[in-house]
Amino acid sequence: MRVLIAGATGAIGTKLVPLLLADGHEVFGTTARPERVAAIDATGAHGLVMDGLDAASVRSAVLAARPDVIVHELTALGGGVSDLKHFDRTFATTNELRTRGTDHLLAAGAEVGGVRFIAQSYAGWPYERTGGAVKTEEDPLDPTPTTASTESLAAIRYVEEATTGAGGLALRYGALYGPGQALGRGGEMVTMLEAGKLPLVGGGTGITSFCHIDDAASATAAAVLRGDAGVYNIVDDEPAPVSEWLPALAEAIGAKPPMHVPAWVAKPLIGEHGVSMMTKARGASNAKAKRELGWTPTWPSWREGFRTGLG
Repeated sequence: MRVLIAGATGAIGTKLVPLLLADGHEVFGTTARPERVAAIDATGAHGLVMDGLDAASVRSAVLAARPDVIVHELTALGGGVSDLKHFDRTFATTNELRTRGTDHLLAAGAEVGGVRFIAQSYAGWPYERTGGAVKTEEDPLDPTPTTASTESLAAIRYVEEATTGAGGLALRYGALYGPGQALGRGGEMVTMLEAGKLPLVGGGTGITSFCHIDDAASATAAAVLRGDAGVYNIVDDEPAPVSEWLPALAEAIGAKPPMHVPAWVAKPLIGEHGVSMMTKARGASNAKAKRELGWTPTWPSWREGFRTGLG
């Protein structure tokens, strides 16, 4: 099939291109930066320059590729998210790509006709912060998000509803880790932990569901071929509280155990949203993705992933 990856030079896109090529697909990959086209071409895919927020640019790229499948991996996050206190400010452009950018891709895909649509979403913190510790796709997203994350959650809702409304699949990736990620060797989170600047806030009772970057790509490749319209959690098998995984991460990278900081001390530094992620977030179940996408993570637990999969 002809597959267009919008955001082929991003974290997941760079991993997804070779997987799809190996599966025999003809792959087209977009980048906003002309100097990166050659790198896409070098893989055997076809590089296209595209501004995801410009309707004419998106239309031009989609009509040039005339894809059977569009994979929406457009973000503007770079290497990490350090300003949790001003979360929506950090995600402003990504939120536009999840709203206007999604509209542009869906409109162009409709013009081609018969296009399967897959879009990136997120399972790391958006679920309702009450009830069970592990949520399924049937559970509601947070009706009362933190003030700093209101716009970001609205953008997540938008991309999911627009995608599934058009008969597509929204993939809620867990907290990504591995080579090139903030939670990877040389990445922002690992560097902070090595420097003793990533404390354990409150009781560390927030639950995190992780996903190795390679598993995020393999699940997306599976979704190109399988799965009905809907939302899918793309996470590993072992949701865990921060109080468990953060010390384990420190041990895996040879850092000192993280210091404990009361929530009231941390709040002025990382804001309500940062404290909420550390103390109230809920994890996610991958049962649906395993069942309906025929996908199994290569890294079923962050425990082994932290020891050998950080890069």
